[in-house]
Amino acid sequence: MASSLAMAEYGTSSSTDSRSRRRSSKIAAFSKDKEEPLPRSSNSTDPAEDVLEALGYTPQLARSRSTWAVTFMSFVLASVPYGISTTLIYPLTNGGPATMIWGWVLVCMFMICVAASLGEITSVYPVSGGVYYQTYMLAPPWCRKLTAWLTGWAFVLGNIIITLSVNFATALFLIGCINIFTDADGVSIFPATAWQTYLIFVAVTLICTAVSTFGNRWLPLLDTGAVIMTFVGVLAIICTILAVAKEGRNSAAYAFGGFEVSSGWSPPGWAFCIGLLHAAYATSATGMVVSMCEEVQKPATQVPKALVGAIVLNMICGIIFLVPICFVLKDIAAVVADQSGQPVPAIIRSAVGSEVGAFILCVPLIMLGFFCGIGCCTAASRCTWAFARDGALPGSRRLGFDRVNDKTGIPLNSMLLSTAIQVVLGVIYVGNSAAFNAFNSSGVIFLTLSYVTPVAISLFSGRKSIKQGKFDLGWVGAFCNVVSIGWCLFAIPLFSMPSALPVDAESMNYCSVVFVGGLTISFVWYYAGGRKNYNGPTMDDAEGGAPPRI
Repeated sequence: MASSLAMAEYGTSSSTDSRSRRRSSKIAAFSKDKEEPLPRSSNSTDPAEDVLEALGYTPQLARSRSTWAVTFMSFVLASVPYGISTTLIYPLTNGGPATMIWGWVLVCMFMICVAASLGEITSVYPVSGGVYYQTYMLAPPWCRKLTAWLTGWAFVLGNIIITLSVNFATALFLIGCINIFTDADGVSIFPATAWQTYLIFVAVTLICTAVSTFGNRWLPLLDTGAVIMTFVGVLAIICTILAVAKEGRNSAAYAFGGFEVSSGWSPPGWAFCIGLLHAAYATSATGMVVSMCEEVQKPATQVPKALVGAIVLNMICGIIFLVPICFVLKDIAAVVADQSGQPVPAIIRSAVGSEVGAFILCVPLIMLGFFCGIGCCTAASRCTWAFARDGALPGSRRLGFDRVNDKTGIPLNSMLLSTAIQVVLGVIYVGNSAAFNAFNSSGVIFLTLSYVTPVAISLFSGRKSIKQGKFDLGWVGAFCNVVSIGWCLFAIPLFSMPSALPVDAESMNYCSVVFVGGLTISFVWYYAGGRKNYNGPTMDDAEGGAPPRI
């Protein structure tokens, strides 16, 4: 059944009607009963480009990423040793070793289900719009436009806030590593003020933006190098701390089962749940790689494999990193209260008994922070651009957020928009350091909501579209869908909780304010003017369709 709505197309001034007619000729090749060949455009020799055009978009980005390249990028988006290190305070105060290790394994198992669920849908709709495009295509006609709008805003805000959180965490971790060194009185050498921290964050953000902008063609090589450096760096850390272990080693019973709560939360089971934020934070960015679909050679198969493969790789890397840490973790209270403000540098310094040695071992983690920031910056710019080209961002046409820069070959204006938002939001830290906790939690919640929406719609509609993709997991996929929905419904309220009790202005978790505020603004904007410019990424089949397999 043909739809009268037409999706905004970028790079051309053709009328809405002509775009709809042109798209109809391509989508006519789709069949829900059988696969039929898709006519190639006059300029296309790539099946992936044909699929993209059939889905309503003109190819503008170079497809330079292979399966391994996109898997490595997905791995770098998490940068597990770094991601765990910057948020280790949560499991340390909410259970200790047991939460650190088993909480990590548990969340990774949940995220494998989320990744598999997203992978199934992405194999059917491999576009940079990702979850918001998928939501539109899967949702019932009566609500698809608003549902896709809210999902898209959640995805874009999640991408930008997670990127902000990563860059801010890198700044804080760098300061913490510097403060491994103390003066003659045992005082940290760089007690950074809020303004100094903010300026370091701005520097980190600008560096990541510059590398992502001008080094785009070399980013796959950078990701590969980051993966190699991750395992080499982790190997160096665990071998050194286990071999030296200046303060001794814990028993295996304590390393794998030690449980002590100092956050004030009770009962113990709830404290364990609160401590899961470190694992959720470290793995939440993995789904952002969906925004890279239009730069992948065979996105319908490569991106789903990358989503699942990266989580498995991250889980293994996390276990390898966390287990030795738990064996040399002697005094949790001292680590939490350390002047460096960062648990991992404090643990490593305690284990090796040398400030210089500890700092050297932390250098790979600092570098991973920059690599992670570059990857997040890249992914955030792509999803912002994809949302803008469908008219969902205010001023997208006038300010060029929907365009790809001819010189750099990337959506430069969208990247600069993402960077500007991060720099502005970062100022909040100067007034209230609890804002960083809000960035951690709200970024995870926004992304979690955006991931679960298309998965839930697909499951409750009978998974009909999934059968047309190349990553259909059958009953296993349905099981993963159920687990994903359950985890996401639990995680959203969980991560709105403060990490410790009692709560005051400094320890309050303001993520609920950020989350509700962000969705409220997007909802109001939709009715105030957004619905006039946004028609959604419409296909002519009102019930949704699928591209041919590639």
